Amino acid sequence: MSLSPTLPSQLHRLAAFTDRADGGNPAGVWMGETLPQVEAMQRLATAVGYSETAFLTPDHGDQWQVRYFSPVGEVPFCGHATIAAAVLLADTGAGRSFVFQTPVGAVPVQVEEREGVLQASLTSVEPRQAPASEALVAGALEALGWQAAELDPALPAVKAYAGAWHLVLAAATAERLAQLHYAFEPLKALMLREDLLTLQLVWRQDRQLFHSRNPAPVCGVVEDPATGSAAAALGGYLRAAGLVPVPTTLQIRQGEAMGRPSQLRVTVPPTGGIVVSGGAVRLP
Repeated sequence: MSLSPTLPSQLHRLAAFTDRADGGNPAGVWMGETLPQVEAMQRLATAVGYSETAFLTPDHGDQWQVRYFSPVGEVPFCGHATIAAAVLLADTGAGRSFVFQTPVGAVPVQVEEREGVLQASLTSVEPRQAPASEALVAGALEALGWQAAELDPALPAVKAYAGAWHLVLAAATAERLAQLHYAFEPLKALMLREDLLTLQLVWRQDRQLFHSRNPAPVCGVVEDPATGSAAAALGGYLRAAGLVPVPTTLQIRQGEAMGRPSQLRVTVPPTGGIVVSGGAVRLP
């Protein structure tokens, strides 16, 4: 589907997983009839400076080709930029149902209006998990300045995937999660070796409410205020480990320590992809 007979190449800025411009995670969304060269997409993403910028071009029907770039390189999948792009498409009259053809596979996205705000729901690719080695966990804890005794034994460390790999580490207390001062370069080097996009640091307040912080040095940013791919990976991990009943819906609060509060809704079905939902608003 094309927005018009000739779709002008335009860059838009939106904040995802929020209903206000000073919340959520900012994303760039570029749309055009054909994708630019990789070097040009990278230059634009670097200039925008957000953790990710999505580049979209119409394919056929409700299909869109999408690629994602951080300020320092291409990433396989980005949840918040997907939410932002879908809301932008709906807001510009392109429809309410899309399939994003991403480097990791097809990601269906639905958009609906709730209380005057457009909300998008993406369905991730099939989630999977891999063991987190003792060396990986020890290296992450050292870079974070955390102690193993400060982790929640009910949520063991794991590598989790739903379009990108994340290391899930669960803090035993809210106070531990609140103190986040890490060694940027050592953590970045460790994550590059392990092919991790972010660390998914969480504290479980109750059965359905999680608080999250996501260091993202491999994306060139200290911390991500809302991470849809990590939320999907967490949902997949909890289901696979039998740590939540299914189906269920979880809430994730992120970005509060950064002054950009974000709300992510994670629907965990019995099988298949994890659904991550949230609103998005345009930025000046």
